[in-house]
Amino acid sequence: MTIKVLLVDDHEMVRMGLAGYLDIQADIEVVGEAASGEEGVRLAGELKPDVVVMDLVMAGMGGVEATRLICEMPDAPQVIVLTSFMDDDKVYPVIEAGALSYLLKTSRAREIASAIRAAGRGDSVLEAEVTGKVLSRMRRAPQDLPYKALTSREIEVLSLIAKGKTNHEIAAELVIAVKTVKTHITNIFAKLEVDDRTQAAVYVHRNGPI
Repeated sequence: MTIKVLLVDDHEMVRMGLAGYLDIQADIEVVGEAASGEEGVRLAGELKPDVVVMDLVMAGMGGVEATRLICEMPDAPQVIVLTSFMDDDKVYPVIEAGALSYLLKTSRAREIASAIRAAGRGDSVLEAEVTGKVLSRMRRAPQDLPYKALTSREIEVLSLIAKGKTNHEIAAELVIAVKTVKTHITNIFAKLEVDDRTQAAVYVHRNGPI
């Protein structure tokens, strides 16, 4: 199966270099390129890629807002962030917006291709420092505020899990893609340190209303 990829970056040389490498991969096809967040959102809706490789800092709409809008689309693609920045104010918002993976532009081309293949399977790839930041933030969450680590969207998803809703039912109720629901659930399980939906529901019942 060929993985369809959309590249979103305001630097033409970055897009050209990455597209050149990806185009020689038998299982990856670059179906489009966008030079801005706005164009990326539009092309994601038109081209229906499986994976979007997203820059963060761009003129106009940045990568965080573009990621949020793309992840809220029906049948949303997975989003891989590819950036030069590791600042907290860049990492946390885009992960919360729904990005599946976070890589630096210093990554080798084959590492980016590997992350694209992983995203095609729904698997996340994070820079080691990003993983450390996320875990550190989770540990700092006050114990008396059990849901503080969750985003507003994750809280909505968790409340529906606690009601016994399936992924498809959650997607329909929140008007988001099933793949986006799965990404939110993965993040919820990690933040609450639970292994499955049953444990998540038990967590809600033990800690009270969301």
